[in-house]
Amino acid sequence: MIKGISFLRPTGSRAAYDRLASFFSALGFAHGKGWNEETSHGAAFLAPLGNLEFVDGQFPSTADVLVEVIALDAVYQAAAAWLRANGGEKAVTRLSPVTETHWNSRLFTVEPEPGFTFSFWAWTDPAKGKPVAVEGDLSAAGMKFAIVVARWNAVITERLLDGSLDALLRSGAKRADIEVVRVPGAWEIPAAARALANAGRVDAIIPLGCLLRGETTHYEAIYNEVARGLGQSQQETGIPHSFGVLTCETLEQALNRAGVKAGNKGFEAAIAAIEMVSLNRKLKEGRGPHGLGVPSERTLPTGVKGQVFVRGVKGGPA
Repeated sequence: MIKGISFLRPTGSRAAYDRLASFFSALGFAHGKGWNEETSHGAAFLAPLGNLEFVDGQFPSTADVLVEVIALDAVYQAAAAWLRANGGEKAVTRLSPVTETHWNSRLFTVEPEPGFTFSFWAWTDPAKGKPVAVEGDLSAAGMKFAIVVARWNAVITERLLDGSLDALLRSGAKRADIEVVRVPGAWEIPAAARALANAGRVDAIIPLGCLLRGETTHYEAIYNEVARGLGQSQQETGIPHSFGVLTCETLEQALNRAGVKAGNKGFEAAIAAIEMVSLNRKLKEGRGPHGLGVPSERTLPTGVKGQVFVRGVKGGPA
């Protein structure tokens, strides 16, 4: 039945209102739906998770509003920069040092506006309180790969091939465990990939190609079938297929994605293949999320997790 909870704080002046809104925006809080009426203004800031807690006994030595974050040091630097920009070095004195707490966390308190104090904190153990996911590792040692590369638009695909080989070898794969298969063009990639997957010699397949839009719909017909064929091959054989087939409007766009300006998509496709082989092995071994992987949680730009504690809890947040 309960949908949400909001705490309203009167600022006392429009100048204080503007400074507080600027401060929370600088820290990366998402903006909520405020209001702007003739007699009052409201600025709302959202957090993914909120707690209302009450204290019986000694109140923790923090502000009455606590914000849990992921990257505490980054938030601290953002707060210091805002204070310095909006009041000089004197204003920075309203920012406490980051200190350790008795509840296994680190915390700092800031007063962006006189009378408005907030504490920001993060667990000392970065995995505490976060969902744990199974994720693949990025070591290619002991893995075997096939790279299916199209000769059409070779000025692009050769760069993609170089990127894939670089990623695999840097990640621990042996050159003898990498099979390179060349096909005429992108249309032939799914057939070769399916044959390799059926043969069972490799752990993953890395398709590389380049399609450039022309004056007809030929581009769309080829791209759709390449994507469909690779997806079907992966699903039916259980062998991971990454996707390194560029679909670009111009040659310049393709060059940019083949190592000039926007990274090398061949490199990225190889890294994805490594991770998927590792993940598949973990899943087949029955290694579930408990005790595995790394925490995964969406955060705001400066790492604000957004867990707000009001009036804390005896002994600190639980």
